[in-house]
Amino acid sequence: MDILYLMILCSVLLAVVFLIIFIVSARNGQFEDDESPAVRILLESEIIKEKPETEKKLDIPTEEKSD
Repeated sequence: MDILYLMILCSVLLAVVFLIIFIVSARNGQFEDDESPAVRILLESEIIKEKPETEKKLDIPTEEKSD
């Protein structure tokens, strides 16, 4: 019976630790923006690289990698 009390005490202590960690992270803003990381990849457009200044002056064509 003593082990049951010990297990209950350990589980309650573990739950309190997780609750404290959750409250601290929520106050620090960890869970403020949970939608934009999932949608950001859908909204990003293709990044266009500009030619370096020397290539602009000399009009050297650059190769673009297409994946």
